Amino acid sequence: MTALDFLQQHRDYLRIEKAIQFLEKNIQAQPDLDQIAESVNLSRYHFSRLFKQWAGISPTQFLQTLTLEYAKKKLAESKSLLDASLDAGLSGPGRLHDLFVTLDAMTPGEFKCMGSGLKITYGFGWSLFGECLLAVTQRGICFLGFVDGEDRSFSFSQLEETWPGSDFVHDPVYIQLILNQVFDFHHTGNSKPFLLFVKGTNFQINVWRALLAIPPGKLLSYQDIAARINRPASVRAAANAIARNPVSFLIPCHRVIAKSGKIHQYRWGTARKKAILGWEAAETDRSIG
Repeated sequence: MTALDFLQQHRDYLRIEKAIQFLEKNIQAQPDLDQIAESVNLSRYHFSRLFKQWAGISPTQFLQTLTLEYAKKKLAESKSLLDASLDAGLSGPGRLHDLFVTLDAMTPGEFKCMGSGLKITYGFGWSLFGECLLAVTQRGICFLGFVDGEDRSFSFSQLEETWPGSDFVHDPVYIQLILNQVFDFHHTGNSKPFLLFVKGTNFQINVWRALLAIPPGKLLSYQDIAARINRPASVRAAANAIARNPVSFLIPCHRVIAKSGKIHQYRWGTARKKAILGWEAAETDRSIG
């Protein structure tokens, strides 16, 4: 896809996000499709067309993937599937994701320097799930975050906080080319893996590596992640590490939800988390079908 394609998808996404936010605020009233469409100033027909264009499925099908019952079902299925792969001594379904994402962590000495003098190229660009801030070093992608509203300055402050003392070089054209690859979901056998370069404590790194084992369309709970790094009593610490994930989407922290099935606690907004999960569920169903 081109930057213009992603710009159009970004515009479509903004309306879908607004519709999800409307649902969140009016969940008790259980609004129908006409009311949801009206909340984004569209007719039922145009709203359905927008969803089909963006997600590939109807609004009704999409919203079914965001119900509590669906989430609980996916939690049980995913846990059983990943447990079976671990018992068999396999890397599990996440192995496919490993082919596209490779995680490299800072050494303790580098961490002590806090990235001082590190050259980081960054820029804002468009994606299927809204505007993004992406930053890269010679060793790989070091930051990927979504922009909330028009507040680019806040997003950049998060990047600076993650990599203090670094030398930042603005190159939006180069960054958009990388974003086009990140959000091109039709990888080929010739695709090169995305190299990620992250900085964190050993605990955080272990949590982020555990997230890479969750395939698209699957969900795990915070308790599941804590158990997978052999720290079952450290659920809150695991949740905090997930919340501090510096590379959204590629390190799929959005695939972790509460064990009750509730979808919340996302650094870049609950509505965006639901949009990503709904889109991935639809994409996974299409690939299986």
